[in-house]
Amino acid sequence: MLEKIKNYYKNPIWHNFRDVRFLGFLVFGVLTLLASWSGVNVIETNYELQKEIARIDQQNQVKQLANSNLKLQNEYYNTDTYLELQARKAFGKGAPGESLLLVPRDIALKHAQELPEVKAQQIATKTVQKPTYRQNFDDWIEFIFHRGS
Repeated sequence: MLEKIKNYYKNPIWHNFRDVRFLGFLVFGVLTLLASWSGVNVIETNYELQKEIARIDQQNQVKQLANSNLKLQNEYYNTDTYLELQARKAFGKGAPGESLLLVPRDIALKHAQELPEVKAQQIATKTVQKPTYRQNFDDWIEFIFHRGS
């Protein structure tokens, strides 16, 4: 057993560990790997933070658009057009010189175009259920080739 250990230490690889230059190179390599790993972690963290910032900026833009939409809506509510439409709707009022024509319902419906009746059974037959794998494949093809439905 002692001979085995002696032969093991006579291997040329172990002589390298006695050399200061080799040990310095080994320590340098380990430190380089640690610094690289730390750098990769910093880059990954920065990437995640940038994604979060972009998401928050998009939310901020959506909120700003909603605010501007509400401002425009408030401006519309202050216009004479809106007030006139609401007066017509709520109180049955009109502009001076206007006359109101009341058409009986049966006469109005007599000249209206008839809409075909759609039965629930007809709707169900139009939407054919595909297997999940086939629907997934079709969705990917539609996405890749920009086919709109």
